[in-house]
Amino acid sequence: MDNNLYDMIFKRKSFHLFRNIGDEKISEEELKNIENYFNTIKPLDPNIKTKIRIVKEGASCHRGQEYCILFYSEKKDNYLQNIGYIGEQLDLYLVSKNIGTLWFGIGKVDEKQYEGLDFVIMIAISKVDKEEKFRKDMYKSKRKEIDEIWNGDYYKDIANIVRFTPSACNTQPWKVEAKEKELSIYRYRKEGKRGIMPKDRVIYYNQIDIGIFLCFIELCLEHSGLTYKRELFTEEDHEQENNLTAKYEIG
Repeated sequence: MDNNLYDMIFKRKSFHLFRNIGDEKISEEELKNIENYFNTIKPLDPNIKTKIRIVKEGASCHRGQEYCILFYSEKKDNYLQNIGYIGEQLDLYLVSKNIGTLWFGIGKVDEKQYEGLDFVIMIAISKVDKEEKFRKDMYKSKRKEIDEIWNGDYYKDIANIVRFTPSACNTQPWKVEAKEKELSIYRYRKEGKRGIMPKDRVIYYNQIDIGIFLCFIELCLEHSGLTYKRELFTEEDHEQENNLTAKYEIG
């Protein structure tokens, strides 16, 4: 994974409205670079085909953005987790270029299919003129305490970073079992806070969220100089409280 992305964890924020961000615009060269970078991203599952489209129009997202990046995918096991994983790498890359981002789950598109792939989700983007308009202090963000998401006394330094992973309506749908040589990652589901998400879409978006979480986990492991082997699991019952998503054997 791109080593430069780790530092962007502390800078990124969700621009729920693109206001007071200056008059700079994303250039044609930057748009081309976004597409090129996407093609270099390491997927969670290389057997799932994905594509992006960058559009000015054709997406119902009215947040003041310049463009929307539309993510399309084959529908296979873990395709939502895969989109979260690769989409967050792109998100952090954009932040490194002073391009503000917003994962926008409730947006609709004119083209629900592209090159035989189905629309999954979009990220709204706009150029931001000054770095100080990004996150100043990540630790002031409202997130669950470490003990709510992390069971075990190992890798608490990593826990204190990954708990700031973005998620739909800040639902933070994850739990981790931490052992000396192993991390087990679960998508945690509990009835309750879901913000503006329709009830029947919470599981859909939270599967994308857990893919974003895996991206943060791996960036932190690599930044700490830890080697690992990942085993990915397929959810058998989306409705159960804890769904095992991945295990990391730490070398």
